[in-house]
Amino acid sequence: MLQQTQVATVIPYFERFLARFPVLPALAAAHEDEVLALWSGLGYYSRARNLHAAARSIIAGHGGAFPSTPDAIARLPGVGRSTAAAIAALAFGQPCAILDGNVKRVLARHGGLAGWPGDRKVEAALWTLAESRLPRAGIEAYTQGMMDLGALVCTRSRPDCTACPVNGDCIARTQCRIDELPTPRPKKTLPEKQVQMLLLLDRGELMLEKRPSQGIWGGLWSLPELAPDADAAGHCRDRFGFVPLTQQALPQFTHSFTHFRLHIRPVRLHLAPRHATLPGQVWLPLADALDAALPAPIRTLVKQLDRR
Repeated sequence: MLQQTQVATVIPYFERFLARFPVLPALAAAHEDEVLALWSGLGYYSRARNLHAAARSIIAGHGGAFPSTPDAIARLPGVGRSTAAAIAALAFGQPCAILDGNVKRVLARHGGLAGWPGDRKVEAALWTLAESRLPRAGIEAYTQGMMDLGALVCTRSRPDCTACPVNGDCIARTQCRIDELPTPRPKKTLPEKQVQMLLLLDRGELMLEKRPSQGIWGGLWSLPELAPDADAAGHCRDRFGFVPLTQQALPQFTHSFTHFRLHIRPVRLHLAPRHATLPGQVWLPLADALDAALPAPIRTLVKQLDRR
């Protein structure tokens, strides 16, 4: 959960998740919809699906015992090199280097390494630097200390260099390059996409559709989508076999992803009588729909309907 999400945001999600899945077999036995529902709002939902798949992989392939070597851990779904190394170091005392965002910043500044850390050559140099700094003993404290140093002292802006335990030989500090290291991500214009989303209502119930497992909001329940300039009523007639009784355009809003901005045009349509449900669809009362695994902007829309 802490990958790509701040600690303050994660804590309540973590507590709810652990209360429902206190042990690995409980997570492995759960339905994916329940896992995603508890993750809803954290974003990057592939993390939740991979966590679920990893739990099942450990049950099936490791007899329920978590693997202890970085190579074996890295073969679990969704676990990369740095995460595998962190688990191996902190849980099993393995002498592994880690390279999360905080550690990259510490190493880039202390070692005076220029270049955007997302660049392959720069990242390779950071891995070499990280491995060269490993201690001969106390890997657990060192690994946690590196992460905390980046999170609490060597922060992205206004780092507290006077409190840093390694400020004496920090190249960024001695050369007055703290603000320029690590090199920021090259700026680029985010693509703009538009979509129309249909809020189909029938006697107080809302229709949701299951999204494909791959792609944006993979595996979550969402709303039917169509091109922004398409005829919503005609789409309902052609795809679902009914004509809406009423149709109302709601205010457009924008949701930003890492790689693009999505402009959403919601349209509320009231139907009667209910048509046959197609595979991958479900009708739910609005209160129950809010308990489903919904993407954050869809949850916001449903909440607005519920208030109305």
